[in-house]
Amino acid sequence: MAATPRPATGHERIETNNLLMIVLILVVIAIGGIVEIVPLFFQRSTTQAAPGVKPYTALQLAGRDVYLREGCYNCHSQMIRPFRAETLRYGPYSTAGEFVYDHPFQWGSKRTGPDLHRVGGRYSDDWHRLHLIAPRDLVPESNMPGYPWLDRQPVDAKALPSHLRALRLVGVPYSDADIAGAAAAVAGKTELDALVAYLQVLGTAVK
Repeated sequence: MAATPRPATGHERIETNNLLMIVLILVVIAIGGIVEIVPLFFQRSTTQAAPGVKPYTALQLAGRDVYLREGCYNCHSQMIRPFRAETLRYGPYSTAGEFVYDHPFQWGSKRTGPDLHRVGGRYSDDWHRLHLIAPRDLVPESNMPGYPWLDRQPVDAKALPSHLRALRLVGVPYSDADIAGAAAAVAGKTELDALVAYLQVLGTAVK
């Protein structure tokens, strides 16, 4: 007579039941995520702005919008890691408190070009303008595309007040005066002017 199969018990039961295995994996991932993520909401280093960090001006914010729209983050990270090789090349490592007013923040690991978190003030405005229009005129080995049309495209001033107002809802401390004066602050400016203004402020809060 054939022996009666022994019923699965303990860990064997989990391994032989696909649905049970999936449910338990999801439970473990959820618990691990809660343990790692929830404490961050209560740490001042991740929820409070670092000393010297201020909200972007209207022009800088417009430049950040251009930066995101053109996909600059696909090649440039804004996260200097706490390794000697990185701090020697780029400057002080990035801290969470520097990105409190960034929605979304630009941390990441993808680098085709150099990290830009400390690029503010390293080059002149004219250098940035020339580099954005024709990168290989300044850096012959660069594979970065040029963005000459930005110098002909005016900043969308009408959209900025509502943008600042939305950011205030998520905690960026813009005043009523900031919002009311946003359109006037970018009057006559091009998207290239705005992008340069954004690049020139990156990482300058940390000395």
